[in-house]
Amino acid sequence: MEDYLKDPRAIEEKSFALIRRHTDLSGFSDLQQQVVMRLVHTCGNPEIARAVRMSEGAVDAGIAALRAQCNVLCDVEMVRQGVGKRYWTKEPLCFLDHPEVEEKAISRGESRTMTAVHWWKPCLQDGIVLIGNAPTALFRLMEMLEQGAPRPALIIGMPVGFVGAPESKSYLWTHHRNLECECITLLGRAGGSAMAAGAFNSLARLQHGVRH
Repeated sequence: MEDYLKDPRAIEEKSFALIRRHTDLSGFSDLQQQVVMRLVHTCGNPEIARAVRMSEGAVDAGIAALRAQCNVLCDVEMVRQGVGKRYWTKEPLCFLDHPEVEEKAISRGESRTMTAVHWWKPCLQDGIVLIGNAPTALFRLMEMLEQGAPRPALIIGMPVGFVGAPESKSYLWTHHRNLECECITLLGRAGGSAMAAGAFNSLARLQHGVRH
């Protein structure tokens, strides 16, 4: 077997040097570039940068919310588990396994993730929302916001899939000003739990002054 890098710091430094070389980061501010590079690092595809959309105040709003020890709300456990503990120690919230969710979802004929969003309402104000799996959760959140629910500081909306995912993210990006929310999203079918968590983790690192 040929020799390979073993030192995690050296691996990360080389990775991000290569990401900078192969990714078009033009059009993104210095702080936004940190988020984009983390997303590229997460999926291994520099082309994904073309699909990234960030509202002008998204990064600043996210960092400020983290400094205020905000609530972090996740659509699924996989997203919650992806939140790194090194730079963020407050436990993220996910209500998907709440004992009432499954019964209510069945009675309403909707997804569990969609139903679980109702339990977010007391925790939403000035929080950060991470949606990496379920477009129905993103749609339901936006419905709630349009009906007057408390405003989170930031929505990281990156559900993955062929049905509803592109549409939900497009709606978020097109209407985030009307929703009065900053957002980070990834247009098209791509996304996923790791991507949503990766975007959050980049903000947590920035809160501590860690950059690549």
